[in-house]
Amino acid sequence: MEKLQYISQGHTREEQEYNIRQALDHGVKWVQVRWKNADENEFFKLCEISKKLCSDYQAACIINDHVDIAKDIDADGVHLGLKDLSIDIARHILGKNKIIGGTANTIADVLQRIGEPCDYIGLGPLRFTSTKEQLSPILGFEGYQDMVNHLKENSIPVPKIFAIGGVVLQDMERLQQIGIYGAAISGEITSQPSVISEFKKAMI
Repeated sequence: MEKLQYISQGHTREEQEYNIRQALDHGVKWVQVRWKNADENEFFKLCEISKKLCSDYQAACIINDHVDIAKDIDADGVHLGLKDLSIDIARHILGKNKIIGGTANTIADVLQRIGEPCDYIGLGPLRFTSTKEQLSPILGFEGYQDMVNHLKENSIPVPKIFAIGGVVLQDMERLQQIGIYGAAISGEITSQPSVISEFKKAMI
């Protein structure tokens, strides 16, 4: 599983598509299509375009929240928030070979996600981010460390955890030392796609 995930950004379909193309051009191999409050038809079109683009670049395309769209366009999987469809139902709809990721904010969430089980956990936010409207409590590096310690102390294997929420390149060394698998990046890649190669180098 790739360690770097680009979460798409943009207020219009054109902006979203442009940013996804830029990320793929600069070497991203995993795109999560996320466009909150979008018109349903426009979002569906964006997902179709994104799936084709990702296929052309041999990259994974997963859809944020919308399991039905992921199935319709044969996306590589979905990412589900805690208030979205359950992992079980999504797995039943999409089949066992699709990637299903789940958001977590607390140790209880992480344990729930491990039990469901999903393929990876998006854990955050690391710090404040303006890309999310209803931000969960901020974890900071200490929060990540506490969660990894809790799992280890209880002899629970640490799953593939992606740091989310305001993550920047300089954070990667510390996150990896803690035992975080990868990162889902939005703003920094959107504003400077050339940083992708630096992220990849930082993710051992």
